[in-house]
Amino acid sequence: MTINDCRLIEFPRFLDARGNLSFAENFKQVPFEIKRIYWLYDVPGGIARGGHAEINNEELIIALSGAFEILVDDGKKQRAFSLNRSYYGLYIPKGLWREIKEFSTNAVALEFGSIPYDVNDYVRNYNDFLEFCKIAQDNAQEGKQIASAPTAEGPIVLRSVFDCTILELDKHHSDRRGNLTVVENGKTLPFDVRRTYYLYDVPGGESRGAHAHRELEQLIVAVSGSFTVTLDDGHCKRSFFLNRPYQGLYVKPGMWRTLEDFSSGAVCMVLASDVYKVSDYIRTYDEFIQFRKDYE
Repeated sequence: MTINDCRLIEFPRFLDARGNLSFAENFKQVPFEIKRIYWLYDVPGGIARGGHAEINNEELIIALSGAFEILVDDGKKQRAFSLNRSYYGLYIPKGLWREIKEFSTNAVALEFGSIPYDVNDYVRNYNDFLEFCKIAQDNAQEGKQIASAPTAEGPIVLRSVFDCTILELDKHHSDRRGNLTVVENGKTLPFDVRRTYYLYDVPGGESRGAHAHRELEQLIVAVSGSFTVTLDDGHCKRSFFLNRPYQGLYVKPGMWRTLEDFSSGAVCMVLASDVYKVSDYIRTYDEFIQFRKDYE
């Protein structure tokens, strides 16, 4: 691969007076199956991150908040990409050197990976990377795509708000160069991510959500700022205040949810277990109550 194979991808953007929403789904906006998701935050000024290549991992990088620059190198040429819009992402093929720098204040970099973490996939020394490029020219390596597991279908099992919980996410990578949180399908997450969407530019006093899902599982993360999520199972309500990018609220199916009390600059990221399906949404509270009664 060369830097010419890198490209900016524009995501759908739904403009709303209550705040904007963008999303990315496997094999649609994201040109691979998401196996790993990680985000960088609290990066001090003047610090660079990355400085490595990955042999088999493809990446898609998004500036969820703030701005930064990504320098991509294929061993012959370099190219810099500036990311400062949350509805654009940079696709980086496998086998390219990348470095992220020029982080603005409160910048958050969201990254999707095509394979689970593998320490042997990393090339961390630039001279080793140049040697890798020479070998790759003569012996092109074929990537192996992992087939997605079929989604099991079964009877709907109703849960209560007390089955929903805050998950403490990985933060072992924190250091003076900024913090990194990672989630992986089947490991740190109780489901496989097939869609990611995020809310941003939410005006003060506005609320979002006000719907339920029949089968969708979600992890809701305040990657920047804070907000409150109120869950309702038709009998009880429970509110969760989210203000840490290394914590996520795991929401079971069949919960009415409302998001409110957004702080200035808040960004809400949602990892979802399936692609968008209009039939999975319950849009009115009366319909939600009837749904709960039908399966109780």
